[in-house]
Parts: sequence; structure tokens; C-alpha cells
Amino acid sequence: MRRPHLCLLAPAAALLLATACGTEHADDGPGSAAPPPRTTVTDPPVDGVRITSVTLPTAAPSPSPTPGRVHADPLPGTGDSGISAAYRVGNDGADAMTYTVVFAFTTDTGAVMASRKVTVAGVAPGRSTTGTVEAGALAPGASPVTRVKVTEVTKVPADEAPSQAGPCPASGVRLWADDGDAAMGLRVVGLHLENCGKRDYPLDGYPRLTLLDDDREPVDGVRVLHGGTAIASGTGLDGPPAPLVLKPGESALSGLIWRNTTLSGTAVNVPYVRVLAKPGAAPVMLTPRLDLGTTGRLGVGAWKRAGR
Repeated sequence: MRRPHLCLLAPAAALLLATACGTEHADDGPGSAAPPPRTTVTDPPVDGVRITSVTLPTAAPSPSPTPGRVHADPLPGTGDSGISAAYRVGNDGADAMTYTVVFAFTTDTGAVMASRKVTVAGVAPGRSTTGTVEAGALAPGASPVTRVKVTEVTKVPADEAPSQAGPCPASGVRLWADDGDAAMGLRVVGLHLENCGKRDYPLDGYPRLTLLDDDREPVDGVRVLHGGTAIASGTGLDGPPAPLVLKPGESALSGLIWRNTTLSGTAVNVPYVRVLAKPGAAPVMLTPRLDLGTTGRLGVGAWKRAGR
């Protein structure tokens, strides 16, 4: 008998980022296959996130004494590597937080064979939660995975977490950022807003932005400029604002644009951006990780109806 399969993940990120799901199995009774070997991991936590064990489908752990270093061959007859890692997320803060975690499945030399992003919503203060992330199918000819690491952790207040799926927020709109694009030092990240409520949602102007540092405190010294042409042309973020009304189910687009040029001075990195779709709207905290260099400038586009 199997328990339900629970998928904890946010939408797939760019490149190798893909959906990863946790699975639990009950005993199938006499004659069932032995559970795959599990190797305990003792690596220290990264910002409250710790890998507790790595599961291998067919191979025994390698003789290396280094914690977390393991080896497994693909499951025969399937495209699934069978490799997974159990993790624990602990919140030692005073507020409920939503965590986004990137896990890397690597070789002994550190080469990344797969990268998976997991979102763990609403971890209460002083509490922890557990889950499992799967490597899934690896690229043909991929080298053996011997280690699973936490490579990035971002966390935002649970009541300000972005939403792209699931129940409609109390505000009646979803707001999230995509994975963005980068070329020759120019960065563009799209902002997406969907009216998932039951009433019309009017917009007229630009999203309101507050730039925040690692401690989620305001960042000074950066000018937020209206329109993409303040940074570069041809990005689709130019043009003046115009009033629009989103009917239920309709969407709008905006975006952030900047350059990461570094000259004299100290480079500025902004991990968090608190966004208001319009004055008085519910805040949403995004994690675009703005590498602004020494430019001191960030452009934001006006809201436009999606598809136009």
C-alpha cells in the first residue's frame, strides 16, 4: 500500500532546475523489494536547511568516509536515477517564513549533474519541517552523483511570499518573478501579476519597489527609474503607463532591468525586493538577487496587459 505522493516544489527554474517531488512508501508485504540503502549525512545546516540523508537505489555507499559522499547507478529499465535526499528546514526566527532551496546533485569533483529547486511554505517560528528532493533523470552520460548539497537558500515572510499556483491569495491577485535573462552584463527579470479573484483589478502605473538587503532592511543609494529605456532599449519594458483593468483570470506584465557594471566604488547586491502592484496593494517579497554592480540604478517597466 502506498501513501499519497506529495510534491513540494515551486515551478522549474531555468536550465537544470526542474520539479522535484518527495515520496513515501509503506511496506508492500512479503516478497517486496528491499528499501534502497540510505546514507546519513552530517553536514552542517545552511541558513536553517540541512540534508539529513541521501538515498541510493542500487549501489552501496562508496568507501569514502566524507559525509554525504555516495554513489548510485541508474535504476535498470527506467529513466530515473533513483537518487534522492531527505532534508529538514528549521525556522529559528520570530515569524513564519517561506523557504526556497536549491539542491545540487554533484560528482566527487563538484560537477553538478542536476539542480532542483524546492519551495517550503509557511514554516512556523520555532518549528521545523522535513521533505525529500529527487534527482530524477540525469542527462545521458552523466557522471556518478556522489554528493547532494544545499547551494542556495532564500526565505521571505510567509504572508508576503510570491504565488504562482495554489489557492488564490486574500488580495485576489498572484504576483511573482520569472527566472530572468542575462546578456553582456544586462539583466532583465519579468514581473507577472494575475487576477485570480472574483473582482476586476485596476492598474495604472508602475510597481512600487523597496530594495532590501540580506537582513531584509532597506538598501540606500540605488535610484529606481521608470521605464526600461532608462537602462537599455528594446527590452519590452519601455513605453508610458496606461490605465488597464484586469478581469478575473487576466494577467499583466512588468519587469526589472539593470546592468551589473562594476567600476570604482563598492558593488551593490540586492537579494530581496518588496513589491506593491499599486499603492495600497498587499506587499509581495521577491528574490531576484539584483547584482547592480556600481551603477546605482534599477529600471522598472509600467504594467501592461499580458500578450500585448
